[in-house]
Amino acid sequence: TLQSFPVVVSRCWSQAARQRYHVIVVGGGHAGTEAAAAAARVGAETLLVSQKIQTIGALSCNPSLGGVGKGQLVKEIDALDGLCGRAGDWAGIHFSILNRRKGPAVWGPRAQLDRQHYREFIQSELLSTPRLTLLEGSVEELLVTEAKPDEPGQHRVTGIRLANGSQVSASSVVLTTGTFLSGSLFVGQNTMPGGRIGDAPSSAGLSHTLRERLGLRTGRLRTGTPPRIVKESVDLSLAVLHPPDGTPTPFSFLNKHTRCKPEEQLPCHLTYTTPGVEKVVKESLHLNCHIQQDTKGPRYCPSIESRVLRFPGRQHQVWLEPEGLTSELLYPQGLSMTMPPEMQLSLIREIPALHRAEIHTPGYGVQYDFVCPTQLSPALQVKSTQGLFLAGQINGTTGYEEAAAQGLWAGVNAARQALSMPAVTLSRTESYIGVLIDDLVCRGVTEPYRMFTSRAEFRTALRPDNADLRLSLKGFEEVGCVSSERYQEALRVKNSLGEALAALQDLTMSTHKWRKTLPEVHISDAKAAVLSGLAVLQYNQVSYQMLASCFPDVLRPFSEFSQRLKIEAVYKPHCDHQKKEIERIQKEENMSLPQDIDYFSLPVSLSQEVREILDRVRPSTLGAATRLQGITPAAIVHLLNYVTHRNGQSTAKHPKEREEPRLGDASV
Repeated sequence: TLQSFPVVVSRCWSQAARQRYHVIVVGGGHAGTEAAAAAARVGAETLLVSQKIQTIGALSCNPSLGGVGKGQLVKEIDALDGLCGRAGDWAGIHFSILNRRKGPAVWGPRAQLDRQHYREFIQSELLSTPRLTLLEGSVEELLVTEAKPDEPGQHRVTGIRLANGSQVSASSVVLTTGTFLSGSLFVGQNTMPGGRIGDAPSSAGLSHTLRERLGLRTGRLRTGTPPRIVKESVDLSLAVLHPPDGTPTPFSFLNKHTRCKPEEQLPCHLTYTTPGVEKVVKESLHLNCHIQQDTKGPRYCPSIESRVLRFPGRQHQVWLEPEGLTSELLYPQGLSMTMPPEMQLSLIREIPALHRAEIHTPGYGVQYDFVCPTQLSPALQVKSTQGLFLAGQINGTTGYEEAAAQGLWAGVNAARQALSMPAVTLSRTESYIGVLIDDLVCRGVTEPYRMFTSRAEFRTALRPDNADLRLSLKGFEEVGCVSSERYQEALRVKNSLGEALAALQDLTMSTHKWRKTLPEVHISDAKAAVLSGLAVLQYNQVSYQMLASCFPDVLRPFSEFSQRLKIEAVYKPHCDHQKKEIERIQKEENMSLPQDIDYFSLPVSLSQEVREILDRVRPSTLGAATRLQGITPAAIVHLLNYVTHRNGQSTAKHPKEREEPRLGDASV
C-alpha cells in the first residue's frame, strides 16, 4: 500500500548497499522517476536513490502538467510507456486543450493536478515495477576509474558512494539532481543551501566530482516559486472564472477516460496585477538579493519582479489554480517572487481578488549548478565519461515535462549500455523529445530551456494525436521500453487508421456528385473533376461523421478514430510536402562523425573558429553539425566530403587495413 511506501523502501537499504546494479539513478523527481522506470523496463536491475523518499514523484512547483509544446512531450513520454501521462490522468482535476483556435498540430493538452494523488500514483508505479529497488540516502560522490581503452572517453563511472560511507556499484549512473546541485535558496536577503524548501541540501562532493575530477564545464541558473495562498482568504468573485473542458481529454493513449469525472473537475480563475504591485516590487528591490544577481532565470516563467522591471506600466496575468480536490491552498501562477515574506503579503494584497489573502508558504528563489549540455551525446551520456548520463535541470532545462522526457531517454540508454546493447537516438524529425535533446546537445543553453511548438520544424507531423504511431512501435521493436500490451494497441490503431485512410482514398466521385451528397458544403469547381473522400475530408465544414452517415457500410467501422482521421486528412498535404526535407535531414543524421576525430589536424579547409566549435561540441553526426551556431555551409560541404571519403575507404579496405584518409586541398 502507499501508506507503507517508506517502510518498503527502508527495507531495501542493506540489500542495496551490498549489491551491484546495472543502473543507478540519483534523484526522485520527474527525470529520476522516468529514468528509473525506463531502465527497469528495458531489463536492467535498477536502483533509485533519493534523499527523501516521501517526496519521490512530488510536484515541486506548479500543480499542473502539459501545455503548448509541453503537452506534446507528455504524449510522447506516454507513447514510450512512461509514467507521467497516466499519472496526470489519475491525478488531474481540471483538463483543457490550449491553443484550440489554431490547428490540432499545436494544440496543448494540459491538466491541473492534485498534488497528493500525483505523488501517490508515481510511488505506486515504482513499487510495482520489476527489477527496480528504491533507497533513501544522500549521494556523496561518484566512483570514477580509468576509461575502457576500446571506448571513447577519458573516465569511467563505476558507481556511487553514499553519505554513510557505503558504496554501490553499477555499470551506468544517471544523475537527475534537479535544483539540488550546489543549490541555494533565497528569500529576501536571506540565503541557505538547498534545492527545495524542507529538503536537505545535496552533497558538495557531487559538484566537486563533476567539475574537478571529470572536468565538466558548469554554469549557474536560477528559478523561483510563488507563495501558496490560503483558499478561504481569496475573494474568487473578483476574478474571472475559467471552467475546464466539458469532456476531459486523457494524456495516455491507453486511457479512454480520466479518473476525475467531468462534473467533479475544479475551475481556475484569472486576475491581473495592479499599479500597486509594481510599487511594492520597486520599493523592495534593495531587500531582494536574488533578483539583483546576474544568474540567468527562466525567460518564459519569470518572477513578478522580473516582469515588472522588464515591462513597467503593464498588467500581468495571475492564474489562481487549485492544488487538489480537497486542498485548502491556491497556487498563484505568475507571482513567483523572492522578496521578504512581509513584502510578499503586501504585494498580493494589491490585487483585488487577493486583498485579504493569507500566505501559507512564502515564495522563494533557487540558484543551482547545471552542466553545459553540449558535453553530452544524443544518448544523454557525458562524452568524456563512460557510463555517466545526465537528465533534467542539471542539463539546463526548466519544467516537469522537459525533465521527464530527458529522464526516460537517459534511463533507456543507461540500461542499454549496461546490458551491452547499442545506444539509441531520437531524431528531431520524429519527435519533440528528439528536438529537445538535439537543441541541448548541439546548441547548449544560456538560460533555462523550455519546449515550444515553434522549436520543431516538422510540427505538422509531430502532433499530439499521432505520438503513439511515431514512437510506440519503435519503443517496442527497437528500444525495448514499451510493453507488449501497449505495442499491440498501437498496432491495432495503426492498422485501423491505415484501412480507414485507404477506404477514404478509394471513395471517389465527381465534384458534381459530391455537391449533391453534401449540399451544405461548398466544393469549388476549381477542384479536380474527381475527388476522393480523403480530399473532401480536408474541407473545414466536413467531419468524418458526415461522411460516415453518407457511406455507413464503408466508413462507420472506423468511427472511433473520427477525430484522428480528420486531423490526418487536414495535414496530409503539409506532411507530403515535408517528406523530402525530412529524408534529407535523416540522411545527414545517419552520417556519423567519429568521436575521437582531431578537428585541429583534420586535412580539410576549415577556419580556426569552425575547428574550435567542432572540437568543443564534438557533434555525433553531420546533421548535428549543421545545427551548430557558427558552422558555415562551406564547412558542412567539407565535412560531408570527408565523411563520404572516409566511409568509402572503410568499406573498400579490409578492417585490419583501415587508416585515416588524407585529403588534399584539391579533393575538397
